[in-house]
Parts: sequence; structure tokens; C-alpha cells
Amino acid sequence: METWYFVDSGHCTPAMNMALDEALMNWHRNGDIPPVLRFYGWEPAGLSVGYFQKVKGKIDLEGVQKHGYELVRRQTGGRAVLHDNELTYSVIVSENHPDMPDSVKEAYLVLSKGLLEGFTNLDIQAEFAVPEGKLDVAGSAVCFEEPSWYELIVEGKKAAGSAQTRKKGIILQHGSIPIDVDDVKLFDMFIYKNERIKERARKAFGDKAIAINQIVDHPVTFEDTKKAFKNGFEKGLGIKLEPFTPTEAQWDEVRKIAEERYENDEWNYSR
Repeated sequence: METWYFVDSGHCTPAMNMALDEALMNWHRNGDIPPVLRFYGWEPAGLSVGYFQKVKGKIDLEGVQKHGYELVRRQTGGRAVLHDNELTYSVIVSENHPDMPDSVKEAYLVLSKGLLEGFTNLDIQAEFAVPEGKLDVAGSAVCFEEPSWYELIVEGKKAAGSAQTRKKGIILQHGSIPIDVDDVKLFDMFIYKNERIKERARKAFGDKAIAINQIVDHPVTFEDTKKAFKNGFEKGLGIKLEPFTPTEAQWDEVRKIAEERYENDEWNYSR
């Protein structure tokens, strides 16, 4: 059984969260570390926008600031995600890994087996989404509006959202597993033509997305969720996880990446 590193980095700022994912990709590419599963939270809560997503005219920056959140741009594509009370995971693995298919879609399926097993550990019956036809969300800026290929759905609603990128031979797949969702705050993050349209979008969202504590009989914590999904990834991917803590020198590298890119307004707002 193959051993991967497990990084439990706790709650970090949005910029540090994105910088650590990037650093782990660099270290794996250089052969310094094996493939990695990482779990993390967000402090303060963050709004991550997709690599190609427009901020101007789409994101309500006053709404982001009003709630004390921070905006950060991800390396991965897709639409904006509010990261608040959730478990976020990232998987870093080489494209050349024998278990990794060439296609992004099929790699999603392999990696998302860990998510499926994690939900099973919480006694939640989840299944893979296989959308019919091409997804069209009428230009919505909100990521959790629709499931895409092999994301996890429960009772027909999206329960985990993921995004994937490949850079210089390394796959990064990261995603959100919401424990609780505050859809009022969520919709304060986006610009709508008027309050009526915003309210309609908010109500529709409740039919499309679901959080763990809306499903389970007894509320679960961040720690409960972490344990369930750690075991889930080990089983789903057939791997053994070994705890890994970056050295102080490696943390310095992460801070440098955060400062140069993810704390940089030009990166976050002007791409």
C-alpha cells in the first residue's frame, strides 16, 4: 500500500491556504515529498474566486468586507466559493502517477472516491453527479449552483464542490465540504440587479446545495468531519497517510508565495 503525506494545517488565512497548496505542488514536483492529502479551514472566512473569474461587476466587495471576509484568487478555475464553516481538502499528485488517468474528468472520479467514502463514514448516502449535456448556469458567479462531473450529491443536492488544475506535471485538486451554510451571508458576496432577483437566487440555492449538518441526525464538528474524510480518502484511494509538518524554512517559503501572489491585489482583483 502506497504511503502519502497527510498535512493537517488547521485554520489559516485565505492567502496562506492558497500559498500552501502551491508550495506542496512545488515540493512534490521537486521530489522532496510524496503525494499529499491536505485538510484545512479558513480564518478569517474567505471568498475564493476562480482563476479566470471576473471580480468587477460580479463580486460585491463591500459585502465581502462587511462580514470580515477576505477575497483570494485560486489557481483552479470555476466560480466563487465562500469558505466558512467547512472542511477544505486538497490532493497533490503527479500526472505520471500510475493510478492517475490522463483526462481531468476521469481523475476527478478517482480522487472523489475518497469523498464518497468520507460521506459514508458519516452515514450519509452520497453519489457521483453525472450531469446531462453541457452545464449552463446563465452566468451565475456562485460555484455551488450546479454539480459538475463526479462531484458529490446527496438527495439530489450538491454536497461537495471540487476544482482541478494541472501545472508542470502536477495535479492539484481541492474542494469544499460544507458543514454548515449561511446562504444569507453567501448571497451578500455577489452583485444582483435588485433585491428581488437576489432573494429569488437565494431561495433557489436551497434546492441545489446542502451541508452536512442539514442531513445528519446529530450535528458534526470540524474534527468529526476531518476524521471521517481522512479514513475515507485512505479507503477510497487505497493509501496509507503519514502525518507531515512543514519545516520552518518551508513555512518561510509558503509565506513568501502568499506575499508575492495571494496577498497581492493585482493577482486577486485584476486578472
